[in-house]
Amino acid sequence: MSATRRAAVLGSPIAHSLSPVLHRAAYAELGLEDWAYDRFEVDEAALPGFIETLGPEWAGLSLTMPLKRAVIPLLDEVSSTAEAVEAVNTVVLTADGRRLGDNTDIPGMVAALRERGVRQVERASVLGAGATASSALAALSRICTGEVTAYVRSEARAEEMRGWGERLGITVRTAAWEDAAAAFEAPLTIATTPAGATDALAAAVPDRPGTLFDVLYEPWPTALATAWADRGGAVVGGLDLLVHQAVLQVEQMTGRSPAPLAAMRKAGEVALAAR
Repeated sequence: MSATRRAAVLGSPIAHSLSPVLHRAAYAELGLEDWAYDRFEVDEAALPGFIETLGPEWAGLSLTMPLKRAVIPLLDEVSSTAEAVEAVNTVVLTADGRRLGDNTDIPGMVAALRERGVRQVERASVLGAGATASSALAALSRICTGEVTAYVRSEARAEEMRGWGERLGITVRTAAWEDAAAAFEAPLTIATTPAGATDALAAAVPDRPGTLFDVLYEPWPTALATAWADRGGAVVGGLDLLVHQAVLQVEQMTGRSPAPLAAMRKAGEVALAAR
């Protein structure tokens, strides 16, 4: 048997991460018995030292907050996708020692929407303005032909979102969070806010909603997702995003394609149900 190949997810906090469940399920399905995937609590200060200790058995890293931007100076190459939002969630470690950074959240969002039949929309809404919101804008730059309205809590955040829009080549209009119920008039709404932030909006879901992409996976379903589904709208959840971005990570790290989407999703569902 060949030497064990290693991969892991890094972040702080990290105990909640489902990435080990998803990646290990993929390895099992692909017959990669000599592969291991772990999780490590690593903050920004510890990241350079951790990466320097990695030996040739390491194939790749998944990165969550707060490391997605901090890792960039430590890489040899960054994909245009990751560069566009200044966020790397995937590092592939090559046989010749190079560190290649990518962002699979963006194509993961596009793939999760495509799976539910959403390939193109005329306009869209984004709730929130954090790191995930910039990835949402990048995904929308690929599928939205018109304006995106971002609902935010401050003028500073509004300015940030308009700046991301200019950088990504998509028209972003901003509106106050107090008017967020108007977001649901668009055919696609992407909620990128923390747990509980959209609960009060559940009562404002219209009778014939379009598609909701709520990036949370725990707790799930959110109050907004429940109200949306009750009114017959299509709902894409955080587990969909997590699985689709992990599929791309597995393919990049192992060189095996396609990664087993169904097995990875099932493993994630079982793990969440057990919590």
